[in-house]
Amino acid sequence: MDSMDTTAKPSSPVTAPARWYTDPTLWPVERRDVFARNWQFLTHESAVPHPREWRADTLAGYPVVIVRGDDGVLRAFHNVCRHRAGPLTREEAGTCDGYLTCQYHGWRYTLDGRLRAARDFGATADFDPREYGLYPIRLQTWRGLVFAGIGDDLPDLSVQIAPLDARLNEADWSNLKVGLRRAHLLDCNWKTYVENYLEGYHVPSMHPSLDAEIVAEQYKVTVEGRVVLHDAPPKSPDAVYDGLWGWVWPNIGINVYSRGLMIERMSPVGADQTQLDYLYLTPDGEPVPEATIAMSDQVTAEDKWIVEKVQENLNAGVYDTGRLSPKHETAVTAFQRWVGSVIA
Repeated sequence: MDSMDTTAKPSSPVTAPARWYTDPTLWPVERRDVFARNWQFLTHESAVPHPREWRADTLAGYPVVIVRGDDGVLRAFHNVCRHRAGPLTREEAGTCDGYLTCQYHGWRYTLDGRLRAARDFGATADFDPREYGLYPIRLQTWRGLVFAGIGDDLPDLSVQIAPLDARLNEADWSNLKVGLRRAHLLDCNWKTYVENYLEGYHVPSMHPSLDAEIVAEQYKVTVEGRVVLHDAPPKSPDAVYDGLWGWVWPNIGINVYSRGLMIERMSPVGADQTQLDYLYLTPDGEPVPEATIAMSDQVTAEDKWIVEKVQENLNAGVYDTGRLSPKHETAVTAFQRWVGSVIA
């Protein structure tokens, strides 16, 4: 009679319920308690190189503008005039005349956020312009990447990102500049896409070109703090990817290529859409290699198809929960635990 196998085996966690990905009432909770309370990737410092240059963006529904002052300092503000909530910009980027001017009624603000002029407002005894400066947003820079903090209760970015920093070791990003921007809109909840990004289990089934480039048997996912590291050795020194993908809570991917890298912000657009904002960084801003673009486009198209199909099935109301692989989906387990601490 065979002896009983007493070897301890890891558990297979139950997935988060389908409601997490379909209930629109969770979206305002996530905006407030996930995105406003964590650092959001905004841009690379080379995107706003000169005084008076600015860029506008939206971070989880929060309109923001980043501008470099005449003193050379980068600052960010909510892109919201203090008069009646008009926008300060019309385009995605530009150069100003030394002021940020509301496009609605013409209120003008200095580049450090002070209200300079409330155009043709009229005399009043109870209006003090010093009390109506722009709402500021905190900024921190890591390896040239600029992160914005919407709320006040923010983690220490240097501590949070330390596992990725250690993995990069002496990698020199000092000459990297913006080479290309791209965006892709997906019809799925942001968490549906993030969970797809956090595991390599689906690579052999969904990404044949990527699978051909890497040694899939050695694909390893490591969770350190709230950073996820993907290591997949390339089969050839000519491979597009360098074999490292990093992800930082709650929605930033850092994809390392053989020449440069791509920052991937998984931007929620309400409860049922996600925008992938891709920022390609290359040596001195040189054009992104065609092979890199082709591989990126193919992998994105494959991911778009599967996450939208998964979202359709979540919306259908048949599936509620499943089970997670202890071998391949430890990062998904961790992500669901972090989300659950906010919305469960």
